[in-house]
Amino acid sequence: MTTDDERTLQELGYTQELSRGMSGFSNLALSMSIICILAGGITSLHVGICSVGGAAVGIGWPLVSLFSLCVAATMAQIASAFPTAGGLYHWAALLGGRGWGWGTAWFNLVGLITVLAAINVGTFQFVAGAFAPQLAQNFGLQCGCVALITVSHALLNHLGIRITTWLTDISGYWILITAAALTITLLAGAGSWDWSRLITFSNFSGLPVDGAVWPKTESTAWLFALGFLLPAYTITGFDASAHLSEETVEASRHVPRGIVQSVLVSGTAGWIMLCAFVLAIPDMRAAAEQGTQVFFSTLRAVTSPLVANLLLAAIAIAQYFCGLATVTSASRMAYAFARDGGLPASRHVRSVSPRFQTPAVAIWCVSLAAISFTLYAKVYETIAAVCVIFLYVSYVLPSAIGGVVFGKRWTKLGPWHLGRLFRPLAAISVAGCIGLIVIGMQPPNDKALWVVGATAAFLSLLWFSVMRNHFRGPPCSLETLQRSEQP
Repeated sequence: MTTDDERTLQELGYTQELSRGMSGFSNLALSMSIICILAGGITSLHVGICSVGGAAVGIGWPLVSLFSLCVAATMAQIASAFPTAGGLYHWAALLGGRGWGWGTAWFNLVGLITVLAAINVGTFQFVAGAFAPQLAQNFGLQCGCVALITVSHALLNHLGIRITTWLTDISGYWILITAAALTITLLAGAGSWDWSRLITFSNFSGLPVDGAVWPKTESTAWLFALGFLLPAYTITGFDASAHLSEETVEASRHVPRGIVQSVLVSGTAGWIMLCAFVLAIPDMRAAAEQGTQVFFSTLRAVTSPLVANLLLAAIAIAQYFCGLATVTSASRMAYAFARDGGLPASRHVRSVSPRFQTPAVAIWCVSLAAISFTLYAKVYETIAAVCVIFLYVSYVLPSAIGGVVFGKRWTKLGPWHLGRLFRPLAAISVAGCIGLIVIGMQPPNDKALWVVGATAAFLSLLWFSVMRNHFRGPPCSLETLQRSEQP
């Protein structure tokens, strides 16, 4: 029997190849696993603390979370109308044309692969920093461990969506339970609850002195803006709900909810957890002088070694789940793009395992690409900094195009939509993304300007010289979909 999901997919020009059995909760848990407040929220904590201190968390985190929620809401409306794997690419191509879709796909795919590498390198460095600091700078060991972690992610994804779904369901609960335990531990160990810290602006630029997180500056307002990168680094990956559209039941309803709720839940839980961390810090300036070690030093200062080690182990497990879910998301993006002929060797990359009903070749391709990326140590930090820019550009492009054609060429909406709020929220998303790009390219990440600029220039050259004559794009046009019967 053909389901409503399959009929919707057929209208979009595709047949059901992947196994569709993911529930709405599982779709939500997948995005929450990639956002993972226990990954970016902890490994990037020094980015906020070494800017303006407590206010970077108390005020900066909720501001950026609201921006991310605007982006997620506009993405959710488009996802409800066009529930396909590799969503962002497909949306941009339908709403704006093949060229916009092709560019969006590459920004998203490169962002996902580099984020996967950053997550797994971060997991190694977190475990080493927590339990064996003397090994943290061993580059050969790092490469070997990252390769093993990534291969295990690929293998679990290869074996079927049921295994991945089961693990990411556990991950959703694991993240929230561990975050709650960490919050309680920090609050219990705090000498006093000085709530004013959360709205206090300090100038911690130039710290630590042996390797400043942010160069010395007298502008507290600018430092506050630089601290936005803490939540921006963390609240990414909610596009995973869209990438799993073809494996989610009632996708036009559950996918948009997964996108929005993952940002809302993660943003709120992350804020509470990090506020507890700020309250627990014995001395704010001394914490800023710790730089990247601020989390470890603070946790061990406020609780017993046993409790600290248990929490650190639980956080490391959450970070492993984060990488697992990222492979799931990135492989579906690669599969969907290859299905329309967008990748080299597309015929192979788009193939689906007949036994496990997973895009097996795409899974291994993105995993091997992430492993290869970690070998480029000299450019790693720069690329890790700009991968968030790549992702947010790919998030916002479909919304920007949708804001132009909404109510004109695009009139048929899905069951989840914003109505008249779509255009203003899309405008906020575009403005916020531009601001994020500017902030993300500041010293010591100033090389990001050249990386992003060179990538955009190369993609433009490749499109206009070659790919516009060879890339066919989605099999169905927006005009055809608008004429089809309302579901």
